[in-house]
Amino acid sequence: MHMEQHALVALGANLPFESRTPAENLRLALASLVASGHAIVAISRFYQTPCFPAGAGPDYVNAACVVRFSAELSPQNVLNVLHRVENRFGRRREQRWGMRTLDLDLLALGDSVLPDTATQEHWRNLPLADQKRLAPDGLILPHPRLQDRAFVLVPLADVAPDWRHPLTGQTVAAMTASLPAAERAAMRPMDD
Repeated sequence: MHMEQHALVALGANLPFESRTPAENLRLALASLVASGHAIVAISRFYQTPCFPAGAGPDYVNAACVVRFSAELSPQNVLNVLHRVENRFGRRREQRWGMRTLDLDLLALGDSVLPDTATQEHWRNLPLADQKRLAPDGLILPHPRLQDRAFVLVPLADVAPDWRHPLTGQTVAAMTASLPAAERAAMRPMDD
């Protein structure tokens, strides 16, 4: 029997690429995932999100999706698929938290915890000052900043409100509700 695994993926962009808008590139990136043989189970609305820090660049377009991958793919293989799509849309990983033509973040793969509970909890609990200057050298799942970011959680709540963090036990809906109201309100759904 062919087994499958569901990935939660965050999408974001705030720079045009090949004269296309960020929203157009997000749509094409989703189509590119499908064309490479991966089924998209659900796609959130697209949201306009203020650039962070404020004034540092154009607003972002953010979304989230649930993608079905073959269970034969390792988490690193799933990440490689996302990186290949990013590269097609001009993504260069030169600066952390920098402006980008396309960002596809692997947030979670089912209820996998990688590389282990202690490492995931270390990065999840890292103080903000350390988050800015330190980067993990390997894949950490669930994404350690998942619970902190409105631009991830608000779209994710559209497609996976009941997904439960395997370590904290919190659902996406609960994590979203616990964000500051101003951060949630800053996420503006875009009209297609």
